Amino acid sequence: MDALLQTDFPGLICRRGKVRDLYDLGDRMVMIATDRISAFDWVMPNPIPGKGKILTQMSIFWFKLLGIGEQLLSVNPMEMGEPFASNASTLDGRTLLVKKTKVIPFECVVRGYLAGSGWKEYCETGTVGGVTLQKGLVQASKLEEPIFTPATKAETGHDVNISHEDMRDALGAKLGDYLREKSLEIYSRAAKHALGKGLILADTKFEFGTIGDKILLIDEVLTPDSSRYWDLAVYQTGVSPDSFDKQFMRDWLETTGWDKQSPPPALPNEIVEKTLFRYRKARDLIVGN
Repeated sequence: MDALLQTDFPGLICRRGKVRDLYDLGDRMVMIATDRISAFDWVMPNPIPGKGKILTQMSIFWFKLLGIGEQLLSVNPMEMGEPFASNASTLDGRTLLVKKTKVIPFECVVRGYLAGSGWKEYCETGTVGGVTLQKGLVQASKLEEPIFTPATKAETGHDVNISHEDMRDALGAKLGDYLREKSLEIYSRAAKHALGKGLILADTKFEFGTIGDKILLIDEVLTPDSSRYWDLAVYQTGVSPDSFDKQFMRDWLETTGWDKQSPPPALPNEIVEKTLFRYRKARDLIVGN
């Protein structure tokens, strides 16, 4: 399978994220999901072939199922003008034409289970994102109710977890409360669908933007890059469940002696294939046919 590491269309304004190439067309944007993959704030030197298409397929599925794709204008490169139309064979399946918004600079994180940085914080303070949880929880415990734990949206480096109250202070109570309620609502609906497909949606993050007074969900949604999915059939508490995302690759990197300060090592073919397998399985279970 051919992999797309990056795109290059001279004359267009392009901003490269860790995974996406974003082209500014004025009041619209073209988002291209490449096959790049990142870990520990570094983009790996070799890609995961087809990963960008998987992310795009899953986002489109969730947009349609949950009725949350208001930003989306087209998925067909032939409708995006040049140079996208003439490169449709490369871009098809991994490209979205969307309305351009003013990005709200916060990650809207929803957690239904205790994992990752939330588990680490709980062990230290008994809280997650400033929310006090009951005592006696263990790793991967299901929370009594999903919780909203936003983070600052960093251009480089790590996002920083903050409290909902801090986000309300920064954005205003009305917008801060709307983002919390909308995020919890989308998570709950998505988690119910995932559970019916044999997957646990442990946590996820959303991004929002504005056009005038209108608030839109933007970017990718409920993909393995933005969400932690676990296999319901083998789920158990007290351990870190195997997840359908890049955690497998992160675990391998931890064994290499890489200092995380210099460019990362190339991924062996076995790691690439096993990482891709996890992305594909999440897609196949969620989207089906």
